[in-house]
Amino acid sequence: MIAHTVFAAGAFLAGSIPTALLIGRAYGIDIRQHGSGNVGATNLGRVLGTKVGVACFFFDVLKGFIPVLTYGLWSGHAGSLDLPASDAWLWLLVAGCAILGHIFTPWLKFKGGKGVATGLGAMLAIYPAMTVPALCAFAVWILSVKIWRMIGPASVLGAATLPIATLGAFWIGGELTRVTPFVVVTAFLALVVIVRHRTNIVRALAGTEPKIGEGRRANAEAENQVGADSAE
Repeated sequence: MIAHTVFAAGAFLAGSIPTALLIGRAYGIDIRQHGSGNVGATNLGRVLGTKVGVACFFFDVLKGFIPVLTYGLWSGHAGSLDLPASDAWLWLLVAGCAILGHIFTPWLKFKGGKGVATGLGAMLAIYPAMTVPALCAFAVWILSVKIWRMIGPASVLGAATLPIATLGAFWIGGELTRVTPFVVVTAFLALVVIVRHRTNIVRALAGTEPKIGEGRRANAEAENQVGADSAE
């Protein structure tokens, strides 16, 4: 049990690495003072450009992927669907810790990003149980971004897709007797992501949510929301 605690703590610490803040500082800025003030890849991309935002997204994915896959390899669960519920809960606990570390990073007074990229990495790493559902949710996210050109609403839809895709994947695979831990955790994580994007939802409904490609105008609009988002 000590080993499981170490893995969970390690996942939380890995997730808590403030990637956007560190990349921003490398460019000479404090991302908390720009755009929406959120310490995440989306805000970093708005301020420093799409390529920088994509790079941050990639590193945030790795923060979830590496510790969760490492636990799966250590425990011998990686590559198997034959997981007793107790083992599934423990693996999902490690994944949840990585995501919560990103959202509530202790280095920033327990403020952080919104959990999408790190959550994607963590779910992909639970192979094969969550890999296909995570890819389905990611595909919905990409399609939504292409249609709306808004990261926030796309993230909400992608998050909502995850527990549904999980249930569908286990049903197709004839493994419904094993699905409960995965559906419960993914539904909880989806709720967390949706709540974290509540201001994005409000802005999208009001027609003021910044869109990809709007450049300086999007940044100026996001600056006006710094008080709201930085309080999240």
